[in-house]
Amino acid sequence: MRSLALAAAVWLPLLSGAAAAQTAPIFVLNSLDATVSVVDPSSWTEVRRLPTGKEPHHLYMTPDEKSVIVANALADSLTFIDPRTAEIQRTVRGVLDPYHLRFSPDMKWMVTAGNRLNHVDVYRWDGKELQLAGRVSTGKTPSHIWIDSRSTVAYVTMQDSDELVAVDLATQALKWRIKTGPMPADVFGTPDDRILLVGLTGGDSVEVIDVSGPQPRAVRRIRTGEGAHAFRSAGDGRHVYVSNRVANTISRIDLQSMQVVGSLKAPGGPDCIEVLAGGRLLMVTSRWARKLTVIDTEAGKVVRTVAVGKSPHGVWTLDHARR
Repeated sequence: MRSLALAAAVWLPLLSGAAAAQTAPIFVLNSLDATVSVVDPSSWTEVRRLPTGKEPHHLYMTPDEKSVIVANALADSLTFIDPRTAEIQRTVRGVLDPYHLRFSPDMKWMVTAGNRLNHVDVYRWDGKELQLAGRVSTGKTPSHIWIDSRSTVAYVTMQDSDELVAVDLATQALKWRIKTGPMPADVFGTPDDRILLVGLTGGDSVEVIDVSGPQPRAVRRIRTGEGAHAFRSAGDGRHVYVSNRVANTISRIDLQSMQVVGSLKAPGGPDCIEVLAGGRLLMVTSRWARKLTVIDTEAGKVVRTVAVGKSPHGVWTLDHARR
């Protein structure tokens, strides 16, 4: 009991300070409940749940930060949420099997990965409505998407055919495909658009792919831990975190040396990551434990857990660390 009291005395001031700086709610997607938990950062408690469509899988904040979008895969819909008030803005229906989604930085394109239907959809966006520009047949089980900083190319992992494909947004045509390691999941691009990192959830590594030339080249693998899965920039322009879902760890990768430079323990099947403004506090969804886990990245300690719904997947907040 005394050790718990001492731990509280150490960590609660840190959390209180972080909460004072943060005013926006934290959103946690509960895939098996078809809800989004709204977490109050001042008390670190769930204050309400928002209904979504059936089997939501990923959250995404639009580049203009006016909406948090929930991709409802089995409901064929998107739920738009106000990131400041946690009010549902609207529901867009008729978006077929949106397992993962991403807007281009210029907000002219939105791309969805049809995980169960083996296609990628490219939509035009005029600021109000989505218009399907093209449907691209891909490999097996499209998983995660990354779009380059110029808003020209979408990179999509193929979970069950072990591939990465590139889609030209303007023409909605496949540019190339390359084999990867087992069960590629999330993909992350360096700020100069030259290198892509791919989490190999079926292995224990991150694959490094050079896309600077006319054809992609797999150049190395960075061993991180079993079940390498989801990325999040550390907010310092140099490092990126990757969750290792089987190993129950989070690795910190230096984008200059392409080496692991730190590791954090993250119990419960760590999945999607968010980093709060300032970069010290990292939040990760503990997929198998029905919790949001908060980690002090400087001390390397779990400082808080928040009970949420079943199979928590994505996590986002407006008060996040910038790239």
